[in-house]
Amino acid sequence: METTFIIAAGIALTSTAAIAQEAREERVAKSAVTEIWEPIPETVQTPEGAPPSDAVVLFDGSNLDAWEAKEGGAAEWLVEDGVMSVARGKGDIRTKDSFCDVQLHVEWRSPANDQGHDGQDRGNSGVFLQERYEVQVLDGSDNPTYVNGQPASIYKQHPPLVNASRAPMEWQSYDIIFQAPIFGDEGDLRRPAYVTVLHNGVVVQNHAQIQGPTEWIGYPAYQAHDCAPISLQDHDADVSYRNIWVRPM
Repeated sequence: METTFIIAAGIALTSTAAIAQEAREERVAKSAVTEIWEPIPETVQTPEGAPPSDAVVLFDGSNLDAWEAKEGGAAEWLVEDGVMSVARGKGDIRTKDSFCDVQLHVEWRSPANDQGHDGQDRGNSGVFLQERYEVQVLDGSDNPTYVNGQPASIYKQHPPLVNASRAPMEWQSYDIIFQAPIFGDEGDLRRPAYVTVLHNGVVVQNHAQIQGPTEWIGYPAYQAHDCAPISLQDHDADVSYRNIWVRPM
């Protein structure tokens, strides 16, 4: 009797294990239905303190080879000690290459406020996506101004969610994710531009809808265009830049 019981128990355990294994295999098979294996994402190296391996380096501290004057010809901004600075009166500069959807990294520094300037007169510059859509650069440390013109605003459109500014002469960073607008064959707007901005690592624009090209006076209105350069503004202030790179998406 005892031997028979042991055998029966062993058969029951084997049967239970088999049923459990069959159930597991069925779950695995069902799970596989929603697995995606291709295309395999490209591997991007992300060395600490350096641009991603698939980035286009726009300024590494050595020269302005990737840039030109907005009106054409050589970019005449100043390069010294790995830093590019506005040469006041020389005008905006822009990339020689054109871009549509991008991830853009820019580091910038506003000058010391030793002239007693306030508001828009303190360290004013700007990062223009496709030469049209401005992310404002400004000294935002204890510097009241209209909120859709303070640093990291989409100028005259969207104030930043918070003010993440550092003091003058301290380096700051913008990490910008930009979706370019899409236009139809007849020039009609199919999708507006969107932008996400991290200022010093803090989200300050969260997929904000751009209303059109930046305007100082009046309201923006889209006009059809193709991919276009990234530009930096000469707004008569000694703003400096370094470590600029872009990833076309």
